[in-house]
Amino acid sequence: MPISLNDLRPDKGARKIRRRVGRGHGSGRVKTAGRGTKGQNSRSGGGVRAGFEGGQLPIQRRMPYKRGFTNRLKTPWEIVNLDKLSALDVDGAVTPEVLVEAGLVRSMNLPVKILGHGELSKRVTVKAHSFSKSAQAAIESAGGTVETMERTDQWLTARPRSRRLPLNRELKQLRVGKVGGPSRQEAMAQLREQEAKKG
Repeated sequence: MPISLNDLRPDKGARKIRRRVGRGHGSGRVKTAGRGTKGQNSRSGGGVRAGFEGGQLPIQRRMPYKRGFTNRLKTPWEIVNLDKLSALDVDGAVTPEVLVEAGLVRSMNLPVKILGHGELSKRVTVKAHSFSKSAQAAIESAGGTVETMERTDQWLTARPRSRRLPLNRELKQLRVGKVGGPSRQEAMAQLREQEAKKG
């Protein structure tokens, strides 16, 4: 038997019926609709912002280890030290592909950086996206060579906020949105004319 879209139903218990308040005396939630009598939380638009503790110094300010934030756009570098490279038994250059096969790097999608912890006694050619100064000096002193690869990962072009784009900086310099300033369309036309003159 064919099934159409109107035959689809959610699983039992997946959708909970919303509580309707202020809908008659028989419901039990009529006069104050479950909000109680008076006070800030009984008003429309009432309540306080997240993290507000009535004027008391909130926990994110009184606990030092709660400060700061986690940057979701931070580049997750794969770190490999010299002692790990010296333990590798490989013919030819050490590349990210070799490091992935050896289990020293999680994925080919992450940039690799070589750090200088440990000692390197053999001559080896290392290809990575970045090197510390101590690691580069140790590899070259052992007779090896370093080759910096071009990064193509997704974190290379990550921008935390759009206002950091060069276009928005130029529009701000032209006073777009200010009293007496040009409109966005006029400013874009000016920028196109400037680019045409440069070209």
